[in-house]
Amino acid sequence: MLKQFFILCSGADKDLLEGCAEGEQTKYVGIGATVFFTAVMAFIASAYALFTVFDNIYPALLFGLVWSLLIFNLDRFIVSTIRKRDKFSSEFLQATPRIILAVIIAIVISKPLEIKIFEKEINTVLLKEKNVMALNNKKEVANYFKSDLDENKAEIDSLKSEIDKKEKEVNVLYETYITEAEGTAGTKKLGKGPVFKEKIAKHNLASAELETIRKTNLAKIAEKESKTKILQQDLEKKVTETQPIIDGFDGLMARINALDKLPWLPSFFIMLLFLAIETSPIIAKLLSPKGEYDFKLEDLETALKATLEQDKYQRALLVKTSAAMHDKVYSDIADDKNLYDLQRKKATELLELQANNFVEKQKRTL
Repeated sequence: MLKQFFILCSGADKDLLEGCAEGEQTKYVGIGATVFFTAVMAFIASAYALFTVFDNIYPALLFGLVWSLLIFNLDRFIVSTIRKRDKFSSEFLQATPRIILAVIIAIVISKPLEIKIFEKEINTVLLKEKNVMALNNKKEVANYFKSDLDENKAEIDSLKSEIDKKEKEVNVLYETYITEAEGTAGTKKLGKGPVFKEKIAKHNLASAELETIRKTNLAKIAEKESKTKILQQDLEKKVTETQPIIDGFDGLMARINALDKLPWLPSFFIMLLFLAIETSPIIAKLLSPKGEYDFKLEDLETALKATLEQDKYQRALLVKTSAAMHDKVYSDIADDKNLYDLQRKKATELLELQANNFVEKQKRTL
């Protein structure tokens, strides 16, 4: 049963192959097995590739089945349409388009399996890329909020600087009236004279202004700092919202790009392996000599071709003979006097009817 199934997979004529030797049947069983297992590998590769896209096993399995059947049908078609010729160059020319198609199929099948085989290494590459993307994302988000944060910080620094400047002014005025009272500066007269009273009045005025500025500016600073906290929260929220997009950066295209960043030699040899598997039935047919099955198939094809050519010639001859006979029949009829008189009589009657009808029409118009 398994043998019959692989013969079916090879695309060979089952009835024709049954009459061949055991070795000939074994050759086509091997070709059919290669076609079948290539379809199995195509199912695994496509199912895994679609699973990385949809993250759902059911559509991945369904598409994998459809894809494997498509690959199976293509491989079976490629193998079954290759015919043995008398010259190897003719066979190779016939097989060239099929070999190109087999190469394309092998590359398509091998790529998802390479991704699965090197999954751990690819995950490492993706992790590095995600970290870089996360840092770049934070920088971009920070740059987006940078102007507002810098403006807020500059305003806070300006308000604090105004308070510090007024504090320094009050401290200077304090030192001035103290030294005036001690007699160590100013008028250098000990005691609280008119100058002292003038200087302490300036200090008290400046101190009152300082309290007003401090109260006003501290309220503004608290408002600015609150705004800064809100901006910082918005920044962190934006980073948090965009992080899942970065975390989800592990689709099929991302993994293919990550695979390209790994050393190329192991991936290349895996592709060569699938290329060898995919093209092996074609190569086997090209390199193997004409077998019993090929001779029988050629005999059937040439017999059918001869029959078709014979039928075509007979139909052409039949048309030619029939045309000659009809020409002779109509020639003999043309020489018959009775038929001529009958035809003349009928034509005369028709002309009379036409003339009478014309006269009646003319009368009705008058």
